[in-house]
Amino acid sequence: MDTLEKLKTMLGITGSDEDALLQLLLDDVKADLLTWTNRVELPTALEPIQRQIAAIRYNRQGVEGQTAHSEGGISRSFDDLPESIRNAISQYRLLKVVKYAAN
Repeated sequence: MDTLEKLKTMLGITGSDEDALLQLLLDDVKADLLTWTNRVELPTALEPIQRQIAAIRYNRQGVEGQTAHSEGGISRSFDDLPESIRNAISQYRLLKVVKYAAN
């Protein structure tokens, strides 16, 4: 099962109506993960994290930019990323090496 099919299973989506959107989310999350970890290839171990973040972004469609929402006595607040996901990403982060020139 490829990453797209796994994401669709996570979200309970059948059919191919939303494949283009879901693939776009996966691609964007992959680009973000590569930037956050300073890598050029996504480690296999980060693929579940890629799907989790894509699912979060899929479920937040229409509420982008909100930090909290109340309606009909129900309140929701949104974090950027859950701490467990941030911790998993940081385990795969490569350090950047910069050249220091002494005066």
